[in-house]
Amino acid sequence: ASAVIKRYLGLGNTLNATALDAIGTSYVCLLNATELEAIDPPTLKLVSLDPSACSQETKNILYKKAKEAFSDQHNLPAYYELILPYLGGAPAADLKALSRDNVNMNMSTFVTLRRDSLMSLTPLEVQGLLGLNLPELAQWQYRAPVREWIRVQKQSELDKLHIGLTGGTQEGYINLVTPRFPALSSAPLGTVAMAFHLLPALLLSFLMVSILS
Repeated sequence: ASAVIKRYLGLGNTLNATALDAIGTSYVCLLNATELEAIDPPTLKLVSLDPSACSQETKNILYKKAKEAFSDQHNLPAYYELILPYLGGAPAADLKALSRDNVNMNMSTFVTLRRDSLMSLTPLEVQGLLGLNLPELAQWQYRAPVREWIRVQKQSELDKLHIGLTGGTQEGYINLVTPRFPALSSAPLGTVAMAFHLLPALLLSFLMVSILS
């Protein structure tokens, strides 16, 4: 299939609606960035493609093309259905805009959004995107990428969704990186145990001295 496509383009042909319809979802992922960029955006109005299995670069390029192709319908209810197959390449700003349009995005689409775009969404924006499908988010809270998204949200904001999400950042807590200490295998076990036992008291004394001075 790849050889046929390259031969077709090598003869000076373009990726018009007929060609894209022939390539279809099965082989659209074979197109490279140069070939994708050569697609005339209005052509996407005449074909049905699903780049969900393609590389992120392919998704990003096709999303831009589709957004331009359907720009004249951006304020119509039908816009979401038209742009839906290409949302895997949507930047965060566009998803935030969609969150205000009551699109009721399903979870199968939500979990395939661009990773960086998804991580930029706030709980309220996610609520706006999912709409009636919001309760299903709880079923994904222990699975990627929802699990990672939850971890960077404030728990107080997650609680406002009222669907039982847990694992967010607690107010007043700071995430600390555990320091790496050299191996203590050569030190006597009793000495190591005593050192860790006295560590809190030593730290407290140090802090008191610092404050008083």
